[in-house]
Amino acid sequence: MTTGLQLALAAGALLALGLVLLVARLMPAEPDLADALNRLTPSRGHAAAADPGATTGKERIGVWAMRALPSALWVRTPKRELALLRIPLARFYGDKITFAFLGLLIPPLLAFFFDVIGLGFPIGIPAMASVGLACVMFFLPNYNAVDDARRARLEFSRALGAYIDLVALERNSGIGVRQAMESAAEVGDSWVFTRLSEELSRSRWSGLPPWDALHALSEELGLPELDDFADIMRLSGEEGAAVYKTLRARSAAMRAAMLNDEIAEANAIGERMTIPGSLLGVIFMALLVAPSLLRMFSNT
Repeated sequence: MTTGLQLALAAGALLALGLVLLVARLMPAEPDLADALNRLTPSRGHAAAADPGATTGKERIGVWAMRALPSALWVRTPKRELALLRIPLARFYGDKITFAFLGLLIPPLLAFFFDVIGLGFPIGIPAMASVGLACVMFFLPNYNAVDDARRARLEFSRALGAYIDLVALERNSGIGVRQAMESAAEVGDSWVFTRLSEELSRSRWSGLPPWDALHALSEELGLPELDDFADIMRLSGEEGAAVYKTLRARSAAMRAAMLNDEIAEANAIGERMTIPGSLLGVIFMALLVAPSLLRMFSNT
């Protein structure tokens, strides 16, 4: 028979687990000096990003999983999205393993809780629920990375339009190509300007032309707008072409495209908002007609 003490222990265990997970999620992560120095080195490689030192618990789990588990287990790794978000592969794989383990653990805990209060389930139900929830939560970091990268690309495009305008103004005042690109990148304090400044500084140390560095960055992160800007700056740097009007036109076209996308998204949201209103109208009409129908059927 279930006692009050057992019920209190089970409830306390679930509450403690929730508090531990909440604290682990909100605890600020310590900056990784090795990872920061690796990003500032001239050589860029995915191998270094895959194991930048594994200082956190999740990264250590991810490093172990990369070495011990078959590569086919990961199905698809969003490497461009992870590079844009600056999430190491080890941390990403560690998140997947951690989420899958939680998916395996939650149904048995719930089954134990229900069994304690007298609502037991057959053992097959928690087992199937554990496998299903583990599979779903295993792919949850993929969805999070893709969704966060989509928002980051949108933010990058918005900031890139302002950066292109700044470069155009710098070039119009007679400053050289590299100096104009570096000076414009130092104006903003957002992560987009910081990323561009780091890439330009890396190209200076390695002797690579800045437009080639931005072209490589656009290929790595999947940013076609940055590739177009790099092509324009290549013409200015290699052929001495006047690019002020070209840059201003490019930034204006980017803003117009983003405005059109936002208008289309707003229209789609407005159309979806009409559905609850229509359902509310149907329910209201049903409430008005229902008494008459009930009276009619009751008299027959």
